[in-house]
Amino acid sequence: MVLIKAAILTLSDKGSRGERVDLSGPELASWLSERAVEVVCVKILPDEADGISAQLIEWADSGICDLLLTTGGTGVSPRDVTPEATQRVLDREIPGIAEAMRADSVKTTPHAMLSRAIAGIRGRALILNLPGSPRGAIENLEAVWPAIPHAVKKIQGDMEDCIKQQGTADQLDL
Repeated sequence: MVLIKAAILTLSDKGSRGERVDLSGPELASWLSERAVEVVCVKILPDEADGISAQLIEWADSGICDLLLTTGGTGVSPRDVTPEATQRVLDREIPGIAEAMRADSVKTTPHAMLSRAIAGIRGRALILNLPGSPRGAIENLEAVWPAIPHAVKKIQGDMEDCIKQQGTADQLDL
């Protein structure tokens, strides 16, 4: 099993001013801890692209976390700038993660089509944008979780073959 250290960044103008209680961050932290993930940082920032990018860079480049989750700011309102702020800092994008989250979420709500969330790599950290609602954030993370520990291992430099040899064709039960 891969030991994963995670950081959670909540993006909310009202939350950052203390006008709304952040429920997504604590829900994600609890969900992660149930999976033996150590949550090392949790922070709330306003929906400002420069501040979001700066925080993602600080956490990813410091090496304190392997997994960086953002929650909020992925929709279509004018203040939703999380995907743009994230895109600026990525070394490589992983479109399949965001596609899988949207494909799963659209089964629950047609509003999932409006998500502009992205995922990718900066240095040795995996960054995922999640919705701002606690339910949406957890559902999206659950949808892609089966691939996350493997992705983290690979990003960290694991050179093991992804597919283990199962034996020759005549040894397999085909």
